[in-house]
Amino acid sequence: MSAAPARAPAGWLDELAWRGLLYQRTAGPELDAHLAQPGRVGYCGFDPTAPSLTHGNLVPLTMLVHLQRAGHTPIALIGGGTGLIGDPSERDAERPLLSREQVEANVAGQRRIFERLLDFDRARPNAARLLDNAEWLCRLGYVDLLRDVGKHFSVNSMIQREAIRARLEDREQGISYTEFSYGILQAYDFLHLHRELGCTLQASGSDQYGNVVAGIDLIHRTLGHRAEAYGVTAPLVTRSDGKKFSKSEGSAVWLTADRTSPYAFYQYWLNVPDDDAVRFLKIYTLLPREEIDALAARHEAAPHERAAQRALASELTTRLHGHTELERVQLASEAVFGGGELRAVDEAALAQVVAELPQSIEPRASLAGEGASLVDLLPRTTLASSKREAREFLRTGAVSVNGRRAEESARLGEGDLLAGGVVLLRRGKKLWHATVWR
Repeated sequence: MSAAPARAPAGWLDELAWRGLLYQRTAGPELDAHLAQPGRVGYCGFDPTAPSLTHGNLVPLTMLVHLQRAGHTPIALIGGGTGLIGDPSERDAERPLLSREQVEANVAGQRRIFERLLDFDRARPNAARLLDNAEWLCRLGYVDLLRDVGKHFSVNSMIQREAIRARLEDREQGISYTEFSYGILQAYDFLHLHRELGCTLQASGSDQYGNVVAGIDLIHRTLGHRAEAYGVTAPLVTRSDGKKFSKSEGSAVWLTADRTSPYAFYQYWLNVPDDDAVRFLKIYTLLPREEIDALAARHEAAPHERAAQRALASELTTRLHGHTELERVQLASEAVFGGGELRAVDEAALAQVVAELPQSIEPRASLAGEGASLVDLLPRTTLASSKREAREFLRTGAVSVNGRRAEESARLGEGDLLAGGVVLLRRGKKLWHATVWR
């Protein structure tokens, strides 16, 4: 089955297309007609390889959010079963197998994210559902799976999939039978959800298109070609420099505070390049078209105001961490970078700021009496390499203490400590160093 050209019909698909979230679809007008009726059921799967998700996962998750907003029922499917096997997609080598305990812990950790972004209120006719495929996959008998499901899969076609072919061509790595079978289990998920819940749609990233098609084929082979089953994928989102977001490259932004603090999360989106700002507003936020168009016009006229980035950071931080946390990180951000009052920042928010800065630990006892000389302290930070350099920076007014310009003879005392026993030093406009006094 070949992908039909992505276009922009009415409703959910139209919204995805406008936002840059539509890449492939497995059908033309029949899918449009199918989605014209509210109450359709669609799902997207998520691998429990960690107890959190990254902003890469936010793309298919947002597809589900838009599906629910269009009047349909979304299913977020956590791969508690497939996670025991491992998806070979976009992998050069075999994934390390996780224990059942690890997978179960990761599934539990990810649940909190879905509950923030989707509406699970049972009073709503299209309330979201959160399922774990371990509930059915771990009950499957091996012989039954081979007889009832495996017979519908051609090894010839399976080895033509890009992820499988690449691994087969690598003599050193190869691919195990375990990972080779992953696509069969994912296809079975679609069949199971179709039978049990009337699920007719799978949404995913473009790297999963082959597995989506395999699920549709399995439904047709098992239930007949009149059974309605469709697939829609989103493109791989890259940065303006062409690089992809990747956990392995260390550029992932996590969606929970225990992995990426709300402050670091806010700062990431606030500092996206101008070329990405409006595009990311469309992809990642739920702001209406009129508001995004207005922000785009303002961004084009005055990019230095960073209106698009501010809206992006505010919207996403609110959705993932709540409005109260947004206010805290905005206050901290304004205090650090906008000349605000650092003493107004509470200890928890300040700790998030400190975690993102170069830092050093100093003995608190040295603040007593005459206090600690900045000339002596600066060479122990990232702001000066010697006392001579420290004196020069202080003499020219380049150094500030907690946002206030420091005199050449300045010394630090107990009164300079912020919440948590911290003193923030800055050289110039952007070079910060946190000293923690214990």
